[in-house]
Amino acid sequence: MPETHFYQRCAEPALAEALADSPVVLIHGPRQCGKSTLAKMLGKKQGYTYTSFDDEVVRAAAESDPVGFVDGLSERAILDEVQRVPELFTSLKAAVDRDRQAGRFLLTGSANVLLLPRLSDSLAGRMAIQRLHPFAQCELLGKPSKFLDQLFAADFPSRRVARLKDELPTRIAAGGYPPALERPEGRRRTSWYRDYINTLVQRDVRELARISALDALPRLLSMAAGQSAQLFNLSELAASFQLSRNTIGDYVTLLENVFLLERLPPWHSNRGKRLIKTPKLHLGDSGLACGLLGLNAKTLAEDRTQLGVLLETFVYQELRRLASWHEQHHDFFHFRDKDMVEVDIVIERGSRQLAGVEVKAAATVTKADFRGLHKLKKTAGKRFAGGVVLYDGETCASFGDGMFAVPLRLLWES
Repeated sequence: MPETHFYQRCAEPALAEALADSPVVLIHGPRQCGKSTLAKMLGKKQGYTYTSFDDEVVRAAAESDPVGFVDGLSERAILDEVQRVPELFTSLKAAVDRDRQAGRFLLTGSANVLLLPRLSDSLAGRMAIQRLHPFAQCELLGKPSKFLDQLFAADFPSRRVARLKDELPTRIAAGGYPPALERPEGRRRTSWYRDYINTLVQRDVRELARISALDALPRLLSMAAGQSAQLFNLSELAASFQLSRNTIGDYVTLLENVFLLERLPPWHSNRGKRLIKTPKLHLGDSGLACGLLGLNAKTLAEDRTQLGVLLETFVYQELRRLASWHEQHHDFFHFRDKDMVEVDIVIERGSRQLAGVEVKAAATVTKADFRGLHKLKKTAGKRFAGGVVLYDGETCASFGDGMFAVPLRLLWES
């Protein structure tokens, strides 16, 4: 692959808009997803100075005199890894209230800083927020995807494309983290993911919370990787640890706060009394999941069950990435009723539209594969905009009633 820093980030236009009308703009997402690179690129164009709180001396100075530190910043400043100095937030608020010019501060955070009370209280109404994920496939190709708009318009013209075949497990195992993509597939990439987890636990997680058993977190994350795309089962996760169920639950929340895990809530309506109310668990990146499970493209291709599971996580994260820079807001859910009829991914656009996505690793689609989507449509009523079965086939075809079989590659080549 070419060097990743040349890839255009699709979030850049949304960030430029935010800097034009908001005093503070926050880019948050997991470590090593490209936040600092994007911030520096935007800052270079607009004359920002750059400060990183990964520098121990800089962080100590900010902690000891937050008021003086903020007063000494340039007119436009990038503050990288701002979650490491929560003492700074009140001083940032005071600076913004004195001078509310747009684009005053560009912040980045590798933890969900919205959950830090001092930040959410201090900068409420003063800050625009952009979530940055690891690379989406369309960013790696340099071509924006129109998949979400096609989904909600139920507009997938009939066409034939080449199957992904071996390219599919390769993309799943690679994931989207820029430094991982710079390494050769196999042992070097897997080593990067494992080192990444260990570094993250020792640094960011230790600072966010007092953890009695830090060594349990990498193992917990590996176990969660084995549960990816399945209903969240806290008891099963906790069974292998000599820690309480509540403690493991707190650790799962902590891993969510650093963007490594996500719980996908169930979708339900007031009429859907027979629906399952348990969330699904997803790893934050399919490459990270493969690294934790010791899988590469070859071993993943040989294990069809694991391929299907991680494909669902891969597709879910791709859709989340497409939604993160879309001008309209999207919320994500899954659907399952008491009869075990399910839809892998349910997406709400605003309050009026809803669509469903079912994921298959197979090369063919039959009418039976739309059973869950038809149940979702019946439950959602007029809000239902369309449904697709994404599969590793060649033909994009309509199955009637706003339902389509869509080759997986059209998720990023639409």
